[in-house]
Amino acid sequence: MKTHDFLLELGTEELPPKLLLKLSNALKDNLSSELKKLNIGFDTIKAFATPRRLAITISAVQGKQLDQIIEKKGPSIQSPEMAISGFAKSCGVDVSELEKKELGGKEYFYYSKEETGQSVSELLPEAIEKSIKDIPITRAMKWGSSDYSFVRPVHWLVIMLDKDIVPAKIMGLESNRITKGLRFIDPIIELKHAKDYEQVMSDKAQILVDFAKRKELIRDQVLSVAQKNNAEVVIDESLLDEVCALVEYPRAFSGSFDKKFLDIPQEAIISAMKSHQKYFHLVDIQGQLLPLFISVANIESTNIKAIVDGNERVIHPRLADSEFFWNQDKAKKLEERLPDLDSVMFMKSLGSMGQKAKRIESLSSHISDLVGFDQKASARAGLLSKSDLLSEMVGEFADLQGIMGGYYATNDGETQAVSAAIREHYQPRFAGDKVPSTNEGLVVAIADKLDTISGIYGIGQAPTGSKDPYALRRLALGLLRILLEAKIELNLKSLIDYSLNLHLKEVDRSCGDDIYSFMMDRLKAYYKDANIDSNVYEAVLAVSPESPLDFHLRVEALNEFTQSENSKSLIEANKRIANILKDSNEKNETLNPKILIDDSEIKLFNASESLSKKLSGSKDYQEVMKSLIDLKDSIDSFFDNVMVNTDDDKLKSSRLALIRKIRLLFLSVADISYLSS
Repeated sequence: MKTHDFLLELGTEELPPKLLLKLSNALKDNLSSELKKLNIGFDTIKAFATPRRLAITISAVQGKQLDQIIEKKGPSIQSPEMAISGFAKSCGVDVSELEKKELGGKEYFYYSKEETGQSVSELLPEAIEKSIKDIPITRAMKWGSSDYSFVRPVHWLVIMLDKDIVPAKIMGLESNRITKGLRFIDPIIELKHAKDYEQVMSDKAQILVDFAKRKELIRDQVLSVAQKNNAEVVIDESLLDEVCALVEYPRAFSGSFDKKFLDIPQEAIISAMKSHQKYFHLVDIQGQLLPLFISVANIESTNIKAIVDGNERVIHPRLADSEFFWNQDKAKKLEERLPDLDSVMFMKSLGSMGQKAKRIESLSSHISDLVGFDQKASARAGLLSKSDLLSEMVGEFADLQGIMGGYYATNDGETQAVSAAIREHYQPRFAGDKVPSTNEGLVVAIADKLDTISGIYGIGQAPTGSKDPYALRRLALGLLRILLEAKIELNLKSLIDYSLNLHLKEVDRSCGDDIYSFMMDRLKAYYKDANIDSNVYEAVLAVSPESPLDFHLRVEALNEFTQSENSKSLIEANKRIANILKDSNEKNETLNPKILIDDSEIKLFNASESLSKKLSGSKDYQEVMKSLIDLKDSIDSFFDNVMVNTDDDKLKSSRLALIRKIRLLFLSVADISYLSS
């Protein structure tokens, strides 16, 4: 069958930069899905995206649908004649033309016909229109007097198969072979062949339509400009993606700002440059911020100095504002802002930010007392942790909350421990972010996250399905990461109950177990990322450790145990023991070693006694599992030579009690029967 090269390009007003990749990938996935539904085969599909266009190319698209057999199942041959004739009529044939086939020991009437595939050019317009329509858009726009809507107004449409235009009308646009180059230059480019799209756009318009290639070009340009300035550039990948989504013809350049602004906390300068101007900042070899920036223009200019001067003029007032905010905020201490937090709502039924700060103070004091950290410093940091929300700087740059609080605390004369804890208590903010580095920071971070989780969960706003409007899953995983990575031993169940009791009466105090289950469930994904079998997680969950760190140590030990050659035999033995004990009554079991008669059961009893004494109270779970592996031969011998459910009731009772004792030894770490295949 003949195949074709396909091209779709939708030209638009500038698309939202933070959504560009999502829009592009959705269009590709949608179109791929539509073609598969239509039974149209193809080789490779590729998406392209720039600020003004979404494009798709597909190689080796089949020229027509594959012919297919359409088969319909009808009534059974014992059905009333009216039902059978009605089925035949619905298929447009006589009853005599129906086939009979057996299904499940019963004969049914069937109708089948071969349907000839349609031409791909006939099917593409509807498939493309549906693919565009199904792109998830939160806020669609309408333009002109039309009823069409899209994320931005559309201006041109290219649909081609090889050299030919595929006739279509989508969102009021007639398809053709004409595309456009850079804005303000806008050269009209006539495409001769679908397969030439990427090359033609590069040669004739100097536009790299491939997002990934354009991103790497920008990276190379930015690194080159930094090198010319004898500096190191800090490339934030999310900023690089955003810049790539803003330019079609990238040209990086550097500029500078007044050195006096370096007296401002560098995070404030960086935030102003990144969030407002999309600039990359530069540092010296010691990592200190330099009064330089790198920006990326969307055009080649013969007068680059004019562009540099313009950007330097724009950044000056931005930094002047930051300087003003910094000086204004320092004039009022964090402690003096506490009364004003009472007028800032945290959440309905959960009270004000002032009340939240007091709960964090109480939780921080309680946690630090449990783990032996500085109780006074932790409580102080917890109380002041939200005061910077009322500062001018955080009001302008929300991403600086906590960070600026640390600076203001230092300025107020608070201890280094308090300042560091305030700075770090939002960490980890996202996947891959670091946990706090100080004891007090760890404590306040736990307290803040737990207060939010318990409060919102307690008023019935728990995440449902894919919806998690308050990011409780992220907060829960962040809290658990702190406990595991900082090796903090805490009873999470009792801590949740303590947190619930600090909330207002509107909060349901009986949901502690549900919150614990919700939080521990976050670990499943955590261990999946670490390539730990989900059965290992389930085996530990079955014994319900109340400390996440204790849970984690058991998982590590069990994961190592599964790598042992002897583990499989022990896992199956545990499964067998669990099945035997399932129907037994523990109250009727008495372990009397004196009536054990077989050498193998006596040997197993002696080994279990010795091991019980050795492992009593041990939390070195890896050593426990290694010791339990030593029981393998004794357990194997026991099951090879002993019948547990013997007719002698007393002997049966002792044997059941013995294998229960063995099972309890393993349950001191996990229920390894969950690992059975």
